[in-house]
Amino acid sequence: MIPITRWVILSIIFQMLLVLAGSETLEVRQALVMFINKISLGNISKEVNFGWNLSSDPCTNKWEGITCDSRKQHVKKIVLDQKNLTGILDAAFVCEATSLSVLSLNENEIIGSLPQEISNCRRLTHLYLRGNKLSSNLPSSLSRLSNLKRFVISDNAFSGQIPDMSRISGLLTFLAERNQLTGQIPEFEFSNLVEFNVSYNNLTGPVPDVKGHFSSSSFSGNPGLCGLILSRTCPPLPSPPPHTVAKKKKVTFFIYLGYVILGVIIILLLVWKLFKCIRKKKSNSTPKDQNKAISSAGESKTPKNRSEYSITSSENSMVSASFEILSSPLANKLRFEDLLRAPAELIGKGKHGSVYKVNVDGVTLVVKRISGWNISKDDFKKRMQRINRMKHPHVLPLVAFYSSKQEKLTVYKYQQNGSLFKHLHSSQGSQVIEWANRLAIAVSVAEALAFMHEGLHHDDIPHGNMKSTNILLNEDMEACISEYGQMPNNQDQSFVAQSDHSIREDDSVAITARNAFKMDVYSFGVILLELLTGKPVQASGYDLARWVNSVVREEWTGEVFDKSLITNGANEERMISLLHVALKCINTSPDARPNIKEVAFIINSIKEDEEKSVSVLSSEV
Repeated sequence: MIPITRWVILSIIFQMLLVLAGSETLEVRQALVMFINKISLGNISKEVNFGWNLSSDPCTNKWEGITCDSRKQHVKKIVLDQKNLTGILDAAFVCEATSLSVLSLNENEIIGSLPQEISNCRRLTHLYLRGNKLSSNLPSSLSRLSNLKRFVISDNAFSGQIPDMSRISGLLTFLAERNQLTGQIPEFEFSNLVEFNVSYNNLTGPVPDVKGHFSSSSFSGNPGLCGLILSRTCPPLPSPPPHTVAKKKKVTFFIYLGYVILGVIIILLLVWKLFKCIRKKKSNSTPKDQNKAISSAGESKTPKNRSEYSITSSENSMVSASFEILSSPLANKLRFEDLLRAPAELIGKGKHGSVYKVNVDGVTLVVKRISGWNISKDDFKKRMQRINRMKHPHVLPLVAFYSSKQEKLTVYKYQQNGSLFKHLHSSQGSQVIEWANRLAIAVSVAEALAFMHEGLHHDDIPHGNMKSTNILLNEDMEACISEYGQMPNNQDQSFVAQSDHSIREDDSVAITARNAFKMDVYSFGVILLELLTGKPVQASGYDLARWVNSVVREEWTGEVFDKSLITNGANEERMISLLHVALKCINTSPDARPNIKEVAFIINSIKEDEEKSVSVLSSEV
């Protein structure tokens, strides 16, 4: 009997140790106790079963107002409404509970401000502070609460301007009525918001376009606000002070001088163009023999020992000089003559060029022959050298390039595993890409693109042709961006940005070099949609971005996702978070899109959450 009793006691102790091992750490419990002490100042009635002390556990001992996850390991919700709290809100302590998603302190007497450290609650989705005595400015760090869905601060004394929260793509509720907020109302994603109210503050300026989602009651009680929704016309902008006669004469002089200079430039351009035409006619009249170009595959037969691409330059003596080998172990013994003589297999062709697979001395390379780009030989050379100096593990490095007046070639190492497009959409794809791998690809591409954007921003060199066929998978199945910067910037004229797969912003939107980087963000957003939906972007009759937007508007978001992800148990909450990032990227207004560095940060946070979740599940097993 004694051994059996001892065994039962040991089993009970062992089970208790397991529970304690999985509960919140001592550091978290200490932080929560500090939080309750600062916010209550002894005015809260702490009964025997109230908890909130170091001798008990918030989950297993059921502290007042606390809800934990289903495994009773981590604090998920703190709800202390109407508890006569009169102290200050110390976010640094409460955010030590890293799994906290809901913090509700409605109808108390809390004073002080909402501290910047509130952004440490990275998983916070609901923040309720209605009916307290909080004051001062709202912290700018609110914009970093990327998971926030409900934000309620009504009936307080907050002042200052409303921070820009447009980056929080999933925000559904913003209630801030009856405060002392000033300044203009920032741009919100009004099409996503379900509840919005800033009435009875001291806000000024025009009411933004609310897309018909809200009435005047959401903005009433602000005498300084104006706009159609309030039936209050906004005053016209003040006209500039009248010029004196002398100033007018000076301005007129410079206007006419500008016309004269413009006229001279036009005449010089016409003369230069005429001179070019004359030279071209002369060169065309000379017989062509060995310099005649060999056409692409299928247009003419390829002579023996010649590739399917060839150099059309008449400067044959300068061919080797125009071929630049960059720092790469692959290129140690690479000669341009060998590249030309090697048999070439056409593996891709589009309106921006043709791509060939070439084997030179046992090394498999990819050669892209660029077409339709009116860039000088020297400018192309400087551009490729500048791009080559930007080294990133997820950007496929150039092996070599060739540049002449008529021909532009770039050389890369061949990637045996092919493109992301092939693995997502082609029947030749080896297997379905799992959710964790898709997240890893999204992070790798976003971080690499952010690195290139930051380093090449002053050079005005975006990628220009981001798409899933230009995301290659190396031998470790890691994503690498290829063909960076091999599209014209069109810095001297506006153009409608359109990639090979016919994704375009809006038919009426002209894209200039200034926002060409934002076009990369748009294209990356489409790649995210491909990862989430498993659907390809087709050349005609199908617009993935518009389809996803229409499904989300109809509140059928679950229908967007790739069925294989759902079947394999991918976390829907994190898929929705990534979808919100994609929707921000494909905003029809370039200025409303985030920069790619912000996008990379948010996706990396989603990936970290995924890894933590997997780690917790693995430890349980």
